[in-house]
Amino acid sequence: MRIAVLALEGLFDTGLTVALDAFGIANNLSARQTGGTPHFNVSVVGMRRKVRSSHGLAIPVQAVTPDLKPDWVIVPALSTGAPEQLIQSLERPDVRQAKAQLLKWRADGVHIGAACIGTFMLADAGLLDNREATTTWWLAPLFRQRYPKVLLDESRMLVPSDVGVTAGAAMGHLDLVLWLIRKASPELAAVVSRYLLADIRSSQASYIIPNHLAQADPLILRFERWARGHLKEGFSLQEAAGALATSARTLQRRCEAVLGKSPLSYFQDLRVEHAQSLLHGSGLDVDAIAAEVGYLDGATLRTLLRQRLGRGVRDLRADLR
Repeated sequence: MRIAVLALEGLFDTGLTVALDAFGIANNLSARQTGGTPHFNVSVVGMRRKVRSSHGLAIPVQAVTPDLKPDWVIVPALSTGAPEQLIQSLERPDVRQAKAQLLKWRADGVHIGAACIGTFMLADAGLLDNREATTTWWLAPLFRQRYPKVLLDESRMLVPSDVGVTAGAAMGHLDLVLWLIRKASPELAAVVSRYLLADIRSSQASYIIPNHLAQADPLILRFERWARGHLKEGFSLQEAAGALATSARTLQRRCEAVLGKSPLSYFQDLRVEHAQSLLHGSGLDVDAIAAEVGYLDGATLRTLLRQRLGRGVRDLRADLR
């Protein structure tokens, strides 16, 4: 499999290095096991002759030429922490050139993968329109605002499509590469995972911080503060809207636009977050924790935790051992 990793100025160092290291380990292991040629022919390509990472490290890159015909292109994240920096970066000349090149590659049948903020480049080029995708969870409100045609689900870690695959935040680069290795050889991916002490994760949900998402919009932030004080109570959209001096329709629409979910769903996210903190530090049994977050019994809470986080109470408490 021919892999081109697209390196742009100021990229996220870890995203690039973890991808190259994972492919390198996969090639070394496969060569040892079979004595054959490596599974992956990896090249690092750039739009400029000289590229430096966000930490100022020089990255040796190969020029993008017409004879470069990869099977897959991987787009690591740019290291831009704030939304305003990201928006400016997307308009840089080299980034514009990269987006145009991605469109050319895709027209030639090349598959494209991106992780974390790298997914913004695919969306900005229109490659994710009317397709399911994920992105770094903490920039999901901005992504949803800029790219309303994309079917975003930031709770997922990996989302394949006909274009390629998108992956979640930061270490989602490793999930993306392990997914690609698994496409070539499930057995090899399993061994690489063990060497790296890493597995492909299906969800980002357990990492999402609801308060961070709420800060993207003043009304949502006020709703979050109100909700935290009413977790023990049954949720009423009308009551919440009245307390915030807005209409139920406005609150519903703002939640959908910013968070991609209903007020009730976000309210349940806050319940799950609080239940997690109590599981980790309170010493309360599950029934008592359920009562603290507004559920009649522990069975209901157990079901919600497994639905939202993909993990049960025993798994969550095992994290502390």
